[in-house]
Amino acid sequence: MEWDWSAVSDFMPHFWDGLLVTLQILVLGSLISFALGLVWALLMRVPTRWVTWPVGAVTEFVRNTPLLVQLFFLFYVLPEWGMTFSALTTGVFAIGLHYSTYTMQVYRAGIEAVPVGQWEAATALNLPLRRTWTAVVLPQAVRRVVPALGNYVISMLKDTPLLMAVTVLEMLGEARLFSQENFRFTEPLTVIGFAFVVISYLASLALRALERRLVH
Repeated sequence: MEWDWSAVSDFMPHFWDGLLVTLQILVLGSLISFALGLVWALLMRVPTRWVTWPVGAVTEFVRNTPLLVQLFFLFYVLPEWGMTFSALTTGVFAIGLHYSTYTMQVYRAGIEAVPVGQWEAATALNLPLRRTWTAVVLPQAVRRVVPALGNYVISMLKDTPLLMAVTVLEMLGEARLFSQENFRFTEPLTVIGFAFVVISYLASLALRALERRLVH
């Protein structure tokens, strides 16, 4: 089959629509995973098993079940319990929740890497616990884990096509719909494949620049 540039031209409006949805999923999902992951990490440091055991059980369950299963559960099962959300909202929450269990481990590693002397210095200065966390511990921990968090953002980007399974028309969803309507698969799939490569590459460059800035 010959390459058809007119098919590429016809597909581009659909591509831009899908790209916008993909970026929305990526940005919102990243924010949820970063925020919720930090919450999980802090809860796991609470000195009582009544908190750490349930949090650990929930995060282990989420981390060890496929994202696609979680998507189906949230999209098809929750409505049976009276909780109905749009496909995009469900997809964003699912991907954010799923990756929060990974960012939790990243935050834990960063917090544990903060030198003991920093904790002792905060205690010697009689800093309140909240101030110790916000001014001493978390700024140092987050700087250490930026590369790992950035890698998970790229992983989330690569998982956005899974949301097509719950009718979200991100890039792959738009490409599939266009292909089925026009019987042209090569051009749209090639375009979105190239787009994923470019976005991932740009994200990696931004991550490296951020790393250098934090180091210096």
